[in-house]
Amino acid sequence: MFTGIIEEVGSVKEIVRSRMSIKLSISCIKILDGVSIGDSIAVNGICLTVTDIGGRYFSADVMPETMRKTGLEKLKITDRVNLERALRLSDRLGGHIVTGHIDGTGIIIDREEEDNAILLTIQADGKVLKYIVMKGSVALDGVSLTVAYVDSRRFKVSLIPLTAGETNLGSKRTGDRINIECDIIGKYVEKLIKGDTSEQSIKKDISVDLLMDNGFI
Repeated sequence: MFTGIIEEVGSVKEIVRSRMSIKLSISCIKILDGVSIGDSIAVNGICLTVTDIGGRYFSADVMPETMRKTGLEKLKITDRVNLERALRLSDRLGGHIVTGHIDGTGIIIDREEEDNAILLTIQADGKVLKYIVMKGSVALDGVSLTVAYVDSRRFKVSLIPLTAGETNLGSKRTGDRINIECDIIGKYVEKLIKGDTSEQSIKKDISVDLLMDNGFI
């Protein structure tokens, strides 16, 4: 679990590409404090497992499923990435509950400076947008933000100067792809309301004839 409060902006040190996966090495300093092999670090909002640690970097293996669902495929050497270590139970929850499991990606279609803030407009798929609610929480490249506007095709978030300066979001431009994780609470509520698909299937198979044949009627 993470909070969406970025601890450090690192940079891509090395990318070793296989046919469908990559080994990613990230240059950083602060984020390495207290980290061991096997720990989780969110890289642009994606929960990755540390497989190697150097003096000023760590490495992680990225599997094909993660490559399909996130924007890691577009990363290049020296690209800046948002980093956050996993949440400890004693930590303050300064953002919101972030799992590091990306729901999809979006495209920045507008960037507007609004006094001291930067307003980003994100175009996303309907499967993602259905979980985005006005004034709700969303994590963009791992950054916990509040939704300022949403409709059937897009949503907007506003960056204060601190967020723009301390994360990679301040340097994002129109056309850039961004990782989106929706608030997990909405997904749990939807699951509870709709019920489990397999359970529904079982219920549909129960008929009057079936009950009579088995002596229940």
